[in-house]
Amino acid sequence: MRYLLIANPTSGRGAGMRAVEPVRRQLTQAGLSLEVVLTERPWHAAELAAAAGTQGWDAVIAVGGDGTANEVLNGLMQIPIDRRPAMGIIPVGRGNDFAFGIGVPHGIAAACPIVIAGRRWRIDVGKVTGGLYPQGRYFGNGIGIGFDAVVGFEALKLAPLSGFASYIVAALKTISLYDRGPRLRIELDDQTLVQETLMVSVMNGRRMGGGFHMAPHGDPGDGKFDVCIAGQVTRGRILALIPHFLKGDQEGQPAITTTHSTRVKVTAEVGVLPAHADGETLCVDGHELQAEIFPAQIEVLSGAGD
Repeated sequence: MRYLLIANPTSGRGAGMRAVEPVRRQLTQAGLSLEVVLTERPWHAAELAAAAGTQGWDAVIAVGGDGTANEVLNGLMQIPIDRRPAMGIIPVGRGNDFAFGIGVPHGIAAACPIVIAGRRWRIDVGKVTGGLYPQGRYFGNGIGIGFDAVVGFEALKLAPLSGFASYIVAALKTISLYDRGPRLRIELDDQTLVQETLMVSVMNGRRMGGGFHMAPHGDPGDGKFDVCIAGQVTRGRILALIPHFLKGDQEGQPAITTTHSTRVKVTAEVGVLPAHADGETLCVDGHELQAEIFPAQIEVLSGAGD
């Protein structure tokens, strides 16, 4: 088996770079044949992964955070499905939510054995169109629109903090910054909602922000999105909802709607859409986003699944 490791040296404030040698050592000692390439610029990981289809690699491993994994995913999706290498993740970034959704724990010691075992699970891939990506961008974990996106933007500004702590502090800060959501038209497979909306989460995976369980029962191999919609509530109610999202028991709470859909179209009738996909900015003031799911697109090296 030949594995290409694509490592982002800036992930996790240098954790990606620090991970290279320990990962190389563990995988080589296990008998894997591999090559390590460091990314040098934004979207470089996608370019490297796209080229892997003609180079005979059995799997491409993203060493970094959600952004690195998302770029690798986008690169692999450029390869015809019959020649597409499998994808692995060594999650050493800030949130590591994509990895969580496919059963890969944070850190080198926990993730390397999953890569070595080589257990594969074919999962779905989402594609979102709009904002900064009129041509579309693929995602493995999910899209956050509204409050969730602003939390992510604010977390990036919290230089002294990292990981889940930065998202918690950012969520508390965002309550005062984003207490009034836009009026949205949300079009799903079998219904259309028009309402003032605090947040829309379109999930292929299960978690965002390193610990907020937007889709606690999400299955990235079931051919549909888990959609969680939070209607407009007071600042006090936002604060009260945060523990429910941390535990993943928000379903049934007032103003929370959960459903499944293979397509989601969100249009701002009043206001704008701040949004991200897998933690990467889609827009800060967009007006329309469309997402669709493509079933069984990519094999991941996984600690979960059937």
